[in-house]
Amino acid sequence: MSESFVSFGEQGAQLTYGSYLRLPQLLDAQHLESDPPAHDELLFITIHQVYELWFKQLLHEVEAARDAMSGGVDGGRLWWAQHLLARVHVIERVLVQQVDVLETMTPQDFLEFRQRLAPASGFQSVQFRELEFLSGAKDPSYVKRFRGLTEAEQERLAARLAEPSLWDAFLDVLRSFGLAAGTEEEISASLRTAAHDRSQYAVVWALAEALLQHDELAASWRARHVVMVERMIGSKSGTGGSSGAGYLRSRIPLRYYPLLWDLRSEL
Repeated sequence: MSESFVSFGEQGAQLTYGSYLRLPQLLDAQHLESDPPAHDELLFITIHQVYELWFKQLLHEVEAARDAMSGGVDGGRLWWAQHLLARVHVIERVLVQQVDVLETMTPQDFLEFRQRLAPASGFQSVQFRELEFLSGAKDPSYVKRFRGLTEAEQERLAARLAEPSLWDAFLDVLRSFGLAAGTEEEISASLRTAAHDRSQYAVVWALAEALLQHDELAASWRARHVVMVERMIGSKSGTGGSSGAGYLRSRIPLRYYPLLWDLRSEL
């Protein structure tokens, strides 16, 4: 009997761990700018590349959770949305914990290569902005004021601004349960109804709590990030020309779902 193999790639080579994960390309994506090479620049690049991989995964999960909620209780898969949002929470906790690794780098070590980063900046992370837009915090001014976006990146962000958000999908869930979701006052009243009758609106309440957890963990990451930046560069300007820690601090109060936070005061 002839032995059959799984084929991979144009050459039909046998699938391996390295070829499946594209390890040659992946491990060749860390190129230092410092000369002579600064020891901690590899750590800095690796951490931020890993962040972008997690952002890609979060976009994948949040988009799927949104789509699972869009049909409401009849056409949607609300159990699947809850499952995916639980995964989102775990990933977001990893993002927060990952800052600890970056903080093993001292300010002196960072300064060895920091000037070589300009004008690159974390402010330019398109995937992070996509995640904010998809979550519900749509900010068209970001696209207008940022000059370094490629045409493809502009199109991606424009698409995120135009498409339904996670919050829009949640409002579809409210409506599917016969709860009003037109104005903010109606949404708040519907949330109170669900909160006070969790037996009838168990799924609605569970999804509301899952969204709030997503919001809280995003805020935790922003807060942890700004403290790390202050520890590294103090009040210096960011490499991309932003105010550095000052700008990041201005983002801490951001809430994806303010009505869910307001609900706590109304119960």
